[in-house]
Amino acid sequence: MKQFLFIFFTFLSFTFCAQDVAILKYNGGGDWYANPTAIPNLVDFTNKNIKTNISKNPQPVAINSEDLFNFPILFMTGHGNVLFSDDDAENLRNYLISGGFLHISDNYGLDKFIRRELKKVFPNLEFKEIPTNHLIYNQTFKFPNGIPKIHEHDKKAPQGFGLFYEGRLIVFYDYETDLSDGWEDEIIHNNPKSVREKALKMGANIIEYAFTN
Repeated sequence: MKQFLFIFFTFLSFTFCAQDVAILKYNGGGDWYANPTAIPNLVDFTNKNIKTNISKNPQPVAINSEDLFNFPILFMTGHGNVLFSDDDAENLRNYLISGGFLHISDNYGLDKFIRRELKKVFPNLEFKEIPTNHLIYNQTFKFPNGIPKIHEHDKKAPQGFGLFYEGRLIVFYDYETDLSDGWEDEIIHNNPKSVREKALKMGANIIEYAFTN
């Protein structure tokens, strides 16, 4: 019954709410608030280039809040620990299987924690590397080689991983690229314009995919 109510509420929210995005606030001590200029810059880029109409002031939303269901896409980042309670995991699972979408950007140090905690959300699902012909790389902007490299950490190739539920991509996880660094104000990381542009275009693809799939 509880899951039915969540799904019904989600249908109403996703059908009638404005196209907005939120930043996922989680527990465990990790810096969920990292890269504060990233999402506003990405929103500004998408509004100008793919004609979205997203609020330029994205709000943080707690993982255990019903407010999750007001947003078609959640962004999550950080460097450190992540801890989901049973209620957190259930709420996020209901959100995702009801049509929501989560983008996780590894800001270096998040990997082992997010992999562990997502097992609480979907014990039977495994991250799969997303092939280059997937729609997420082929929206308004084309990435024939898959996810671009934005920020260097360990000299590893960038990878885009996904969790799929009943054939639908519900979680997109960028690893060893740090897309959200490329969305931040130029002065913060001093990335070349071409690198920031790649990051913003890939971010726009993620939003476009989440809004249309």
